[in-house]
Amino acid sequence: QVQLVESGGGLVQAGGSLRLSCAASISIFSIDIMGWYRQAPGKQRELVADLTTNRRTNYADSVKGRFFISKDYRMNTMYLQMNSLKPEDTGVYYCNAVWKTTSTWGQGTQVTVSS
Repeated sequence: QVQLVESGGGLVQAGGSLRLSCAASISIFSIDIMGWYRQAPGKQRELVADLTTNRRTNYADSVKGRFFISKDYRMNTMYLQMNSLKPEDTGVYYCNAVWKTTSTWGQGTQVTVSS
């Protein structure tokens, strides 16, 4: 089973940047899809961005041009570079991996953007 550990969240002012990391317990070469989701208070969890094994990326319209998803295969880590942050980006960000049809979630990392 895959284990995922997120890091990199925090408090930042609007317009600032953060980079989130998601470290996997297995080689990410074997993971079919990895992605980032977020959940704002009182709202459902939503997809932010994901990346398939053939390097196709998918972004939510609200983050296109500001957020960038990437992987480091040597480190078995996925990243989310978040630029030009807005207060509406506030929420708990979760890493997700789909491996052998099983979906696994990390514990989440809080991102708070102040206005």
